[in-house]
Amino acid sequence: MSDPVGKLPSELDQLPDRDTEETAEWAASLDAVAKAAGTRRAEYLLRRTLQHAEAAGLALPKLLETDYVNTIPTSAEPEFPGDMEMEAKITAWNRWNAAAMVTRGSKYGVGGHIATFASAAWLYETGFQHFFRGKEADGSGDQLYIQGHASPGIYARAFLDGRVSEQQLDNFRQESGGNGLPSYPHPRRLPWLWEFPTVSMGLGPLSAIYQARFNRYLQNRNIKDTANSHVWAFLGDGEMDEPESTAALALASREQLDNLTFVINCNLQRLDGPVRANFRVVQELEAQFRGAGWNVIKSLWGSAWDELFQLDTTGALVRRLREVPDAQFQTYATRDVAYIRQHFFGANAELVQLAGVLSDAKIAECFHSSRGGHEPRKVYAAYKAALEHKGAPTVILAQTVKGYTLGAGFESKNANHQMKKLTIDEFKDMRDLLGLPIPDSAFADGVVPYGHPGADSPEVRYLNERRAALGGPAPARKVHHVALPAPAERSFAPLLKGSGKQEMATTMAFVRLVKDLMRDKETGKRWVPIVPDEARTFGMESLFPSAGIYSPLGQTYEPVDRDQLMYYKEAKDGQILNEGITEAGAMADFIAACTSYATHGEPMIPFYIFYSMFGWQRTADQMWQLADQLGKGFIVGATAGRTTLTGEGLQHADGHSHLIASTNPASLNYDPAFAYEIAVIVKDGLRRMYGEKPEDVFYYLTVYNEPKVQPAMPEGVEEGILKGLYRFNEASSLESAPAADAPKIQLMASGTAIHWALEAQQLLAADWNVAADVWSATSWGELRREALECDEALLRGEVRTPYVTRALEGVTSPVLAVSDWMRQVPDQISQWVEQDWTSLGTDGFGLSDTREGARRHFGVDAQSIVVAALAQLARRGEVPASAIKEARERYGL
Repeated sequence: MSDPVGKLPSELDQLPDRDTEETAEWAASLDAVAKAAGTRRAEYLLRRTLQHAEAAGLALPKLLETDYVNTIPTSAEPEFPGDMEMEAKITAWNRWNAAAMVTRGSKYGVGGHIATFASAAWLYETGFQHFFRGKEADGSGDQLYIQGHASPGIYARAFLDGRVSEQQLDNFRQESGGNGLPSYPHPRRLPWLWEFPTVSMGLGPLSAIYQARFNRYLQNRNIKDTANSHVWAFLGDGEMDEPESTAALALASREQLDNLTFVINCNLQRLDGPVRANFRVVQELEAQFRGAGWNVIKSLWGSAWDELFQLDTTGALVRRLREVPDAQFQTYATRDVAYIRQHFFGANAELVQLAGVLSDAKIAECFHSSRGGHEPRKVYAAYKAALEHKGAPTVILAQTVKGYTLGAGFESKNANHQMKKLTIDEFKDMRDLLGLPIPDSAFADGVVPYGHPGADSPEVRYLNERRAALGGPAPARKVHHVALPAPAERSFAPLLKGSGKQEMATTMAFVRLVKDLMRDKETGKRWVPIVPDEARTFGMESLFPSAGIYSPLGQTYEPVDRDQLMYYKEAKDGQILNEGITEAGAMADFIAACTSYATHGEPMIPFYIFYSMFGWQRTADQMWQLADQLGKGFIVGATAGRTTLTGEGLQHADGHSHLIASTNPASLNYDPAFAYEIAVIVKDGLRRMYGEKPEDVFYYLTVYNEPKVQPAMPEGVEEGILKGLYRFNEASSLESAPAADAPKIQLMASGTAIHWALEAQQLLAADWNVAADVWSATSWGELRREALECDEALLRGEVRTPYVTRALEGVTSPVLAVSDWMRQVPDQISQWVEQDWTSLGTDGFGLSDTREGARRHFGVDAQSIVVAALAQLARRGEVPASAIKEARERYGL
């Protein structure tokens, strides 16, 4: 057999063929089938052979795309274990109330979404009735990531089981007066119900993967038995466009997370129109997930299609389904049967013949409503198969009609995501379709009523019995507070006493502290170090052999540095999560660890350390997710500031993360200058987040890679460190102190900038007879937060003076603030400083240079501080104006 003309060489040409004659016979057989029965028959045989080989466990590449049919045929569906009629009634009530609450709220203009839950109702109800384990079962129950736009359906179910009142339904999206319901899953707004915030689309699927991974982490470290916990993530097909949605698919497959199931509601529509107008999103997603190593289950067609597939003896129907683009199929769902006969079945003679034996009613049912996601038996079969599959995560691609049961005005319409209400007549049609006993008289004054069969009705009893069997209500968030004991003082002592003559960067000081805390007998095992492949940059390699890097496989190889003291050690019970180059993945890890106290009743103490430039700037959306999920832990922006990371340049030079962090109400932001400040802040953070009265906050610390001698902690500064400001060094303490009547100025600095301020203090005294006190501003943000609270108290008639104002009380000299951040960072507190105020900062883009060169460029080095101080004093007439020019010339500015 000759090779085809122009055939390119492949990897097969590099493998030895021990029997070329046998190989030629296989190829000839394929050629013969194609010639005798056609290429379609040859393609079919090849697919079946590859599927058989895959099932037999042969090491062959998988098919990335299968036919556009259900993975589980009707004949293979398991027996449905529930009362389908009763579950249909429950689902009908939930459909009704979900639509009613949004429609009733529309008169207030608060919005809401109806069509998403209408399409996905059976995807949720089948899970609630038969699969989703509650918090009262053994272990931690299941974790449910609910699609944000489906929230009305979840509230409707909570209304049916008595957890939500009619008044609360009427306060959907109206929370300010109390007793309201938030628009989407927001744990901070409704902490007894929601576990996971999901409506910032893309973050739900990413977080679900890392939650499933963290469940295994807790199991492998013998902290919590999570063997029976399953993570279910409900997603939209349009949501899968978000890069975060698919960013960690390979991780889930690589770590064999069979405790994870994605359920993607493929209604073929996103917010403005079709998801893949000219293509087929189901097939695209199948290829993407199968290529990443997931188990894929397609539940596309309802039972009405069974007759059509049985009549398709030539495969023409399957081929036609595979070629019709999504937007066209959406159109079929809205057009009459004549249109479908002409445009779908009229494609070829085989389909025309098939359509000839089908009634109009059958065609209408198939194309208008019969989808796999609308039939509980098919959904049950898919869920059961997902749980039984071992060795890989599962994705269920369930096809539905967006707006299903809401009437022709909603179903499959491009605009249905923005449609907020039904008319009374549409509700009456919906009532009749669902078979609900709601009389016309209930529609008083044109207001659609809520429906409830009664607390002791068969429907509610059935619902409660099913939830009791599965471990209680769902979704639900329950916190069983476990206060962690304070670590031993000896862990903090080395930083409090200073470094002597040894220089140490504050990044290293933090790592040393955590290393000691991880040795604590009571709480050491609860620390979760998280780093995105930069551990050596931050001096954390010493943790590798002692704590180990988490890997569910352990270490299956001999590391290249095994003969070294700090070798790369992976372990099944490893403590460090080294995520590779993915800040988004590391943040998802962090969120799962930060909320373990609620999800699993096991408080963990995560710290996530990263290049500060690649934290808030890159993953601020996840920081808000963390706050919304009431997470607790330490975020550490290492190599911080715009001038400390020598040579790296613009994209690595962070001068603004504290400004972004200041927008997050749950983030307590500190920029410590010294090692002892870190010790005090971390110690208090452990108390506030994990003590007897835990707060729903997290900490952001910035630390630097600039080695400096670390002083011992002065007496009486703890309060100032935590509140954000204290006087570190007075001018009178200098060896050559200025005269008592010398001009005075207050230098306020944070982080590494305090060293420039201290040098400037010396220059001002020696060269200009100016007395400068140096203040350490550990947190501009906390100073502002407390001052704002004082302002709010004033509106209530309570007079309180902000801490920053009190700290500077009696000071008559001006204040000059300086940091390695934009001037807006210290300027946050300027309105509460009664003294003359000015600031210096690193505004603008970063650049590659030495530290000294960069600081001179931005005008924040010691000499620039001196000139700025003299200028401030000159404006007050306390030094001659000529001093400014003289200083610039002296220092070469």
